[in-house]
Amino acid sequence: MMILGRRAIIGALVLLVACMGLALAQQNRTQNNRARTAACEPPVLRLSAPTRVVMLGCDNGQTLGTPTASQIQLNALADDPQNNALRYQYSTVGGRIVGDGANVMWDLSGVQPGTYTATVEVDNNCGCTAFASTSVIVRKLECAPPCPTLAIDCPTGTPEEGTPVTITANLAGGAPGLRPAYNWSITNGTITSGQGTSSITIDTRGLGGQTITATLDVAGVPAACRPTATCSITPVLRPQAPKFDEYPDINFNNEKARLDNFAIQLQQEPGSIGYLIAYGARAGQAQDRLKRAMDYLVNSRGIDTGRLRTIEGGCRGEFMMQLWIAPTGAAAPTADASGTVPCGSGRSQPARRTNRQRRR
Repeated sequence: MMILGRRAIIGALVLLVACMGLALAQQNRTQNNRARTAACEPPVLRLSAPTRVVMLGCDNGQTLGTPTASQIQLNALADDPQNNALRYQYSTVGGRIVGDGANVMWDLSGVQPGTYTATVEVDNNCGCTAFASTSVIVRKLECAPPCPTLAIDCPTGTPEEGTPVTITANLAGGAPGLRPAYNWSITNGTITSGQGTSSITIDTRGLGGQTITATLDVAGVPAACRPTATCSITPVLRPQAPKFDEYPDINFNNEKARLDNFAIQLQQEPGSIGYLIAYGARAGQAQDRLKRAMDYLVNSRGIDTGRLRTIEGGCRGEFMMQLWIAPTGAAAPTADASGTVPCGSGRSQPARRTNRQRRR
């Protein structure tokens, strides 16, 4: 029994000594940590960015102004008194951080206008950390309204000379409430209607074989997207009416013979139009002779008045009558102004007979 009691006492003493050793070791470690912590100083830290304002462009449409880059470089300037290796950790309230270490990129693309902050935490691996932050303002530049699109509907095929040609513009898109102002210009011909509207009509008389280019300029839209468009057409030259006959101041019997042949040819060409062009030697002569010839053709030869046209060509040194026949689709003849002179006074007299009868 005494032996067992001694062993128990010895075991208790050994256990007590061991516990006291552990407590002393823990106390030493705590004192060492406190000493190290007391000696550790946090890094001196500053976070900088080259810009404080970011100007974003428009998502759609044209930007009024010059946008800036949506990525900003962040520079963490840290100085550790212990010269320990530093660890950097970033956080933001908008955008994302690209890269790691002391210098990173802050990508703000896609964010809405507002103020955003980036923060960096620097750890010197001895229990000391430092924090720094910087803020930027994101703004969005004013956006121009979308540009309208302009197209011109040119006539299909080839128009015939003398046929009115219509050209129409189609303006689509643009800002709501757009009020376009149309201004047309053409290289040949005449705009007979539609100036100031989206559709014009052009007179092509006398323009056979010539190219007509119509250009449309649209005002009332943003200057940056003011549209223009062109359309070119070349009318086909119409066939010219041939001259059938021409005669000077002959007596009426001889003139009637010439008019008879003229009437026969008109009757053989249904749908054709007869033109009489007279050049007088004095005032009123051309008008009188045209009236007399028309009366003969209508009342004596039965030609419908709807198939006859008369043209006074002015005065020349001598009287001249021209007879023309214009087939269907042919261009009408016109008087030749070359060689005309001012008309003298007085009315014309009937043509003198050249075949006098002998007295009995």
